[in-house]
Amino acid sequence: MDEKLEKKLGKYFTNAKILFDGVELCPAKDFDARKAQEKIVDMAERYYQDARHFMEKGEHVNALAALEYAEGWLDAGRYTGLIKSKKPLDDI
Repeated sequence: MDEKLEKKLGKYFTNAKILFDGVELCPAKDFDARKAQEKIVDMAERYYQDARHFMEKGEHVNALAALEYAEGWLDAGRYTGLIKSKKPLDDI
């Protein structure tokens, strides 16, 4: 594997772990908000698991893409105020 890609994947996996460990659902105003929160976290977790699967298969570019999608879902949740993270994204 390319050294730059390996370093980037390591960073993304580390960041994803930090983000997932610190995710909290914000108080939901209604049932729809709660469903949206759950969907966001579920989608992020699914992309993270996909990334692990791709790594095991040696598909490093696909692993990186899946990690970026996982982080994107968490970012969307944070920026819409549906979820929060104990660790600010700017610190990662």
